[in-house]
Amino acid sequence: QVNLVESGGGLAQAGGSLSLFCAASGVVRSNNPMGWYRQAPGKERESVAIITDGVETYAESVKGRFTITRNNYKNTVSLHMNNLKPEDTAVYYCNVQWNKSHYWGQGTQVTVSS
Repeated sequence: QVNLVESGGGLAQAGGSLSLFCAASGVVRSNNPMGWYRQAPGKERESVAIITDGVETYAESVKGRFTITRNNYKNTVSLHMNNLKPEDTAVYYCNVQWNKSHYWGQGTQVTVSS
């Protein structure tokens, strides 16, 4: 069993920056994919950034603007978001894939005003 607790997010203006943080309890190893998804109103949940064994993958829409970092000793993952756009507005969820299951945080709202 894995529990995820998120913090960060909030309101930013277009072009601004925000950071999200997630701490996992339970046994999470570096080869367990860990990262962030988001869901905008009326849209499906989508992958934003995932990191596995130090390898980062990003959605095309955030490449060059978002950076994911992970601390395997502390079981934490962060998402640093720069040059935010209104279309980044969504609820962001921390995620870890462990023992063939997906575990989710409670979600944190990110709102970007134009």
